[in-house]
Amino acid sequence: MIVGVGVDIVAVARIRAALERARTGARFCARVFTPEEVAYCGGRRNAYESYAARFAAKEATMKALGRGFGEGLAWHDIEVARGTGAPTVRLAGGALARAQALGVNRLHLSLSHTGDLAVAYVIAES
Repeated sequence: MIVGVGVDIVAVARIRAALERARTGARFCARVFTPEEVAYCGGRRNAYESYAARFAAKEATMKALGRGFGEGLAWHDIEVARGTGAPTVRLAGGALARAQALGVNRLHLSLSHTGDLAVAYVIAES
């Protein structure tokens, strides 16, 4: 059964600007992305597109769980993991607690990006 659906679209230039900002870029990166996400994106030729897709995935996951940032969910509670197959969402902390309260046992994630835009779609299933 579908418990929630979330979608988000992000301008790659917006994430790039936030990451490159001299005074706050490193803080933004550390606050939003996990070390594993930073390692993955940093090794990509199109790093900013990958960062933007992960930012969109975090937002879409929050929407699928019916909560926003600051409503018991933190950026690091949602991680986009990449193994040998499709990207997946890993939950921790408040996001995991929220998913468990809703009976969510599976999250489906789809990511897409161009040089300009990144989009993420998440389906929460029980």
